[in-house]
Amino acid sequence: MPGLPELAQALLDPKAYPDSSSGVHPELSRGITLMQTQMSLVFLTGEYVYKVKKPVDLGYLDYTTLEKRHFFCQREVELNRRLCPDAYLGVVPITDDRGHIRIDGSGAVIEYAVKMRQLPQERMLNVLLAGNRVTGEMITGVAKKMAEFHKAAATSPAISRYGSLDIITLDAEEDFSQTVKYLGKTISQETYQHIKRYTNDFIEANADLFSKRVTDGRIRDCHGDLHAAHVCFNKNGICIYDCIEFNDRFRYLDVASEIAFLAMDLDNYGSSDLSNSFVGDYVSFSGDEDLVKLLDFYKCYRAYVRGKVEGFKLDSPLMPEDEKKKALAAAKKYFELAEGYIG
Repeated sequence: MPGLPELAQALLDPKAYPDSSSGVHPELSRGITLMQTQMSLVFLTGEYVYKVKKPVDLGYLDYTTLEKRHFFCQREVELNRRLCPDAYLGVVPITDDRGHIRIDGSGAVIEYAVKMRQLPQERMLNVLLAGNRVTGEMITGVAKKMAEFHKAAATSPAISRYGSLDIITLDAEEDFSQTVKYLGKTISQETYQHIKRYTNDFIEANADLFSKRVTDGRIRDCHGDLHAAHVCFNKNGICIYDCIEFNDRFRYLDVASEIAFLAMDLDNYGSSDLSNSFVGDYVSFSGDEDLVKLLDFYKCYRAYVRGKVEGFKLDSPLMPEDEKKKALAAAKKYFELAEGYIG
């Protein structure tokens, strides 16, 4: 893969992995699969996943030093063990011994990686949705797991302040300002203005409801990135992984926003019946009846954020062109979906 940094090139070699010398994982002989996000390089061996953070500063996250990347690797493991304890194995060093780059080897530590058990791709919710293989019982299981998680999730005055009108308004304004450069590319001027006007009007008209959410203790330390690709139905049950570790502000939120995120993504896959069931089940398990009043607002917000994030991929110099084309199409679809929630 030309254009990849030396570290990434080295980690495409099976010999860089401790598993390759043990004879336990012969699938390594078939090579390593590399996947990329804007912030990470993800190496799949067949049995394990090694996730390396890119040395980037995207404004909302800062991975620019080795110390910071080590800290956020540890944070990722700690936070994700709340909803997916079996998959997150720990943080391992990447070393360089006289030009030989290895995972958990000898020599100087040059990087760190989150080590996970590789989850079965065919059991991911987004894959199952695409194949029309998701049942109501499966969605009920997710709703129950999230209701239990939210009930136990941390809250405090410091966390609750993220439910204030000031923070909600700040989040919205940030999303709109970060999308301006993509006007005419991922989102039209008309759609942009329509969603912005709706968002501002809703926040202003529902100040009392947002205040009540804080009083009722509905602002929690959540997952923060609850969409279909982060839900896996594996042999150990339901694993919900890849939560946001890099910025607490994106994880300290109203549980209604979290539930609306997955409900929106179910809509995105053309499964509005499952979306409605998911919300109904969650409300039944949690007793959070006020959530429904905020559902379309947060669905719109979450679809907009997904469109924004897909648009960010267009700026990545390491992202292949075919992946950028997919990101462009996905961004346009999410922005259209966001506008569709406006009554």
